[in-house]
Amino acid sequence: MVKMSHGPRSGSRRKLTKSAEERKKSVIGRFMQEFEPGDRVAIDIEPSVHSGMPYHRFQGYTGVVEGSQGDCYKVAVKVDSLTKYVIASPVHLKKIKG
Repeated sequence: MVKMSHGPRSGSRRKLTKSAEERKKSVIGRFMQEFEPGDRVAIDIEPSVHSGMPYHRFQGYTGVVEGSQGDCYKVAVKVDSLTKYVIASPVHLKKIKG
């Protein structure tokens, strides 16, 4: 028997699939977003961009930008009672107002 793959994208077929409507939209503007430390952001993974993609478990989580790390941002996400840090490219983040 062949051993089952448990790669970083396994079990994410629905999360990392775009509809026909979404495939038509451009993501250029999301590349140029800039965030400041303390900004609240939502993790919204863009499946067509593989660089700087966070792990798919964090899809839909919200967090606070702690700082930048290269071209990406370090986001503190609260999971249960733990604080985890996610490093994500700006194309995979959306600013939350308020």
